[in-house]
Formats: sequence, structure tokens, C-alpha cells
Amino acid sequence: MIDVYYWTTPNGHKLTMFLEETGLPYALKPVNISRGEQFEPEFLAIAPNNRIPAIVDHAPGIDGGPVALFESGAILLYLADKSGRLIPPDTRARWQCIQWLFWQMAGLGPMAGQNHHFNAYAIDPIPYAIDRYVNETGRLYAVLDRQLRRREFIVDTYSIADIACYPWIQPERQKQNIDDFPDLKRWRESIAARPATQRAYAIAKTINVKPAISDEESRKILFGQGRHTVR
Repeated sequence: MIDVYYWTTPNGHKLTMFLEETGLPYALKPVNISRGEQFEPEFLAIAPNNRIPAIVDHAPGIDGGPVALFESGAILLYLADKSGRLIPPDTRARWQCIQWLFWQMAGLGPMAGQNHHFNAYAIDPIPYAIDRYVNETGRLYAVLDRQLRRREFIVDTYSIADIACYPWIQPERQKQNIDDFPDLKRWRESIAARPATQRAYAIAKTINVKPAISDEESRKILFGQGRHTVR
């Protein structure tokens, strides 16, 4: 059994998408990041960066007891290797998949996340910051759109690269016109139609019925962190 420490964020959706796709047994352990549960000692023992998601695999198939992991990209790679699913077996294709996974972790996720922050959550709008992150998000959409020309998925077969990227493609929220990226649009619609994707997002609705940051306490917890919050 795999314990999944989860909240309804793009990075959280990655894991439920993977697990619903593969059928690996798992138990969700919700961590309400708007209420500060990511700072509980029990969670920090697994995820020292106080971010979701994280996992504990109680049957890793290796010596040394349970395996605990944080960082969604590392977890996806671990689960793909554990299950032998959703990562190409061919060495060249495998590394193509891994590089696009890293692209999402280092580029698409952070840039789109800043886009979300300055467009939706900043108390005072800062035009330079908004333009910076909207434009960079558009550039990253274009990079992925180009990669998807003449191929169904990012590395031909559906993989953890697609799962990592999909939750971060949110054109309405990120001030992008998806029609400007026809191959990305086709890819996004294809993944949205997968039964495992639909199950994963349906689970999210049962965990967090009001995903928006709705009060000042939540804002302070999520956006008021600094060195003093690491304890």
C-alpha cells in the first residue's frame, strides 16, 4: 500500500492521475495546505520542504523498510519504475521522457505558478510581473505545442511526462488562448477524456469542495512563508 499525502493542486493531481491509470493500491492522506497542516511534524518527517505531494510506500520491494519520497517529479519516476508503467522501456525514449518531466518541474510548473500568483492572488496588481509570467507561460505552451506536432503524446506513448504537464495547462487561469496552440489543445482534450484522469479529478472534488483561497488566514499561511516557517 502507498500512502499519498495530497492536496488538490496541480502537483497533487499528478499522483492521483498516475495511480488511477496504473491501479497501484493507495490511500489518500489529505494535507490541507490552506490550514497549515503541511507544517505538522509527522508530515515534515516525510516532506522536509513542507510541500505536497509526498508518499510512503510500505511495500517497496527493496530492503530497508518503507520508502518515503517528496517532490512530485521524483515520485512519478519512482512509481513508473516500480510499476513498469508509463515510462518507455527503450533507453533513448526513457531519457526523452525524463527530460520533459524535468522541463515541467523546472519550467512549466514554476512559471505557471507565478502566473497564478500575480494574476489571482497578489493584493496589488503588478503589471510587469503579470506580463512577465503570462508571456513566459505562453512561450512554454508554444514549446509544448511544437513538441506535440505529428505525435499523440509528448514522447509518442502516454507517459509520466504527459501526466506531469497536464495539470499545469490551465489556459483560462493563465491568460492563454488555447486555440493559438492547436496540437496542445488536441493533446489536452485527449488526456481530459481518459477515464483515469476523470476519476482523479472527481476524487479531488470529494477532498476539497472549495479549492479557492477564501480567507486572510489561508493567504497568510500560503504566501507569508519565509525562513521563520522552517522549523
